[in-house]
Amino acid sequence: MMRKIINVGILAISALTIINTGYVSAKTNDTKPTNTENNMQLFPTQWQVVKQIFQIRVPKRGKPLKQLIIETPPTVAVSNDINVFDDKGKKVNIDISVDNRKIIITFPETVTSSTSKILVSLNRVQQQINESGTVYSLSAKVIGSDVQVPIGQAQFRNF
Repeated sequence: MMRKIINVGILAISALTIINTGYVSAKTNDTKPTNTENNMQLFPTQWQVVKQIFQIRVPKRGKPLKQLIIETPPTVAVSNDINVFDDKGKKVNIDISVDNRKIIITFPETVTSSTSKILVSLNRVQQQINESGTVYSLSAKVIGSDVQVPIGQAQFRNF
C-alpha cells in the first residue's frame, strides 16, 4: 500500500513538472543581454466563444428609444456581430459603434412603446473560461434627450 502511494506521488510530481514546462518558451539570441529570468505562467488563460442573449422591456408610456449603451467587462471581447429583434421576432435595423469598452447601438428607426421588448443577441463573444461570470451594465438614451439613463445589468454565468 505504501509503495502505491509513493508511486502515485512521484507520478503526480513528474506530471506537474511536464505540464508547467510546457507553457514556457524561450528565444535565444546571444547578441542581446536578457533582462528577464524564469518566465512562467502557472494558469494559462483559456478563452471560449459564446453567444449571449438578453431581453430589455420597453416602457409603455415612455419616449422612443434612440440608443442602447452596453458597458463590457474586461474579461470579455465582444465582436460587432450583434443582432436586435423586436417582440415579434423581426430583426431591428441598428448601427453599431464602439468606444473603448462601450458598445453603442443606435436605432435609425425609433423603437417605440408599440414594441414591448427587444432581444439583444451578442454573437461570437470571447470570454475567459476561468471567470465566474460576466456582467454588462446597460443604459439607454431616448429621443429628445442626451441623458444616459441606467436601465440595469445583464448577468451571465460561465458553465
